[in-house]
Amino acid sequence: MGEPSQYLKASWKRRTDESRRKVLEAIETLKKQNEPVNFSTVQKKSGVSKHYLYEHDEIRTMIEAARSEEAERASAWHKKYDRTSKSKDVLISAKDKRIAKLEEENQQLKRELETLRRLLYEQK
Repeated sequence: MGEPSQYLKASWKRRTDESRRKVLEAIETLKKQNEPVNFSTVQKKSGVSKHYLYEHDEIRTMIEAARSEEAERASAWHKKYDRTSKSKDVLISAKDKRIAKLEEENQQLKRELETLRRLLYEQK
């Protein structure tokens, strides 16, 4: 029969491997569902302790990388949104100028029409 510590080590290794598998599955599931990937969500989804997540460098790095990817995507979206907002401002400004020009032209045409009507009336 083997030494009891061998069985303990084998059990610990099996539990560690199982926990790692759960964490990896949780990260992939969260990514697929477009949910935030952070220590809390991974902990809730996988059922492992936060201590486990922070303690294992590989897992910690994966979570931090996923979190930074999300931040970059959000930042890119905000940049696009801001760009769209700025282009809307430019478009609105151009339309305001066009409206002002048309109103001025309209006033000019009204004055000309009034002058022509006066001339026509005087000729009668």
